[in-house]
Amino acid sequence: MGQPHEGDEAGARADAGPDKPALGVGMVGYAFMGAAHSQGWRTVGRVFDLPRRPVLAAVCGRDPQAVRAAADRLGWAAAETDWRALIARDDVDLVDICTPGDSHAEIALAALAAGKHVLCEKPLANTVEEAEAMTRAAEEAATRGQLAMVGFNYRRLPATSLARKMVAEGRLGALRHVRVTYLQDWLVDPQFPLTWRLRKETAGSGSLGDLGAHIVDLAQYLAGEPVVGVSALTETFVRERPVPQAASSGLSAVSGGELGPVTVDDAALFTGRFASGALASFEATRYATGRKNSLRIELNGEKGSLAFDLERLNELSYLDGTEPGTHAGFRRILVTEPDHPYLEAWWPPGHGLGYEHTFVHQARDLVHAIAAGEQPLPSFADGLQVQRVLAAVEESAEKNSVYTPIAS
Repeated sequence: MGQPHEGDEAGARADAGPDKPALGVGMVGYAFMGAAHSQGWRTVGRVFDLPRRPVLAAVCGRDPQAVRAAADRLGWAAAETDWRALIARDDVDLVDICTPGDSHAEIALAALAAGKHVLCEKPLANTVEEAEAMTRAAEEAATRGQLAMVGFNYRRLPATSLARKMVAEGRLGALRHVRVTYLQDWLVDPQFPLTWRLRKETAGSGSLGDLGAHIVDLAQYLAGEPVVGVSALTETFVRERPVPQAASSGLSAVSGGELGPVTVDDAALFTGRFASGALASFEATRYATGRKNSLRIELNGEKGSLAFDLERLNELSYLDGTEPGTHAGFRRILVTEPDHPYLEAWWPPGHGLGYEHTFVHQARDLVHAIAAGEQPLPSFADGLQVQRVLAAVEESAEKNSVYTPIAS
């Protein structure tokens, strides 16, 4: 078993109330997503009245010193260097997977077989076959009371949750057209090192899986229906990058000018069709210079339109198309009222939330689902549906990779 650090387990157990049964959480991975998930688990019991007490039992990573430091920094009671040992711990009821995609399937399958609940970061897996195996295992485990969820955190913003409610209520009528973009710029510098996110064997795909998975899930969630067909283009703009030295030296340190191949996409553009016949367009890139984390979605229907922009994440833009044209127009909905999704536990109206709150809400919803014995959403089956769309995009892009010149 791993070594505890001072006092955190007692503190974590006290936060959610001693009268509630504990839910021991073990997390594999402690980098960007691990830190975000830790924030959610640390905070959720301090904000929401939960039916069970989340306890940050143990965090796992390969480097003994680094994972112990992460446990101290992020609030975990113990550190492990083998995820199998973490799964075997008696004080771990739920395994939270925050590792690169190449290990999702192996860890999730082992955790479900060991009788643990599972939260797995998106995308669910690196291949459809892995996602299918994970979904089958999750469905079988559910018959024994073990529940599994995939972490698409942008569903958990009050504004996107409200948007889903408005679409479901018919405020837009039948959907006609959905447009989604997710733009970042962190690969613009050709000297950025060849990290795991740029290698197919670890990441599965590039901007497509990293960003595209988010916007495919968000579009399907808001529309309330699946994407059933796509036509795509992808591109890798910088095909070789500096190879990093040992991980302990940091991502910015590269070895003596050695270059390695980038084996994933840098950008993906694709159109799609929903089951109802509504059309969609998707754009995911890590080469939009000046765009740091720009996600935007607009849904146009027969009776109205609705838009969300992550850079204004406490707002929706809504047009009621049934109003007379003389005074119709898009209006701003400030999503900070106590009767808006999740906001009953937070601040007075007008005091907005941020990115980190999506992980608090994710933890809240998962704890409630486990306590009630109900399937949390998005399920592994939802993650599999996203994986199938991503695979179809890759297949289409391969077929469209030979360009026919347009005669002048």
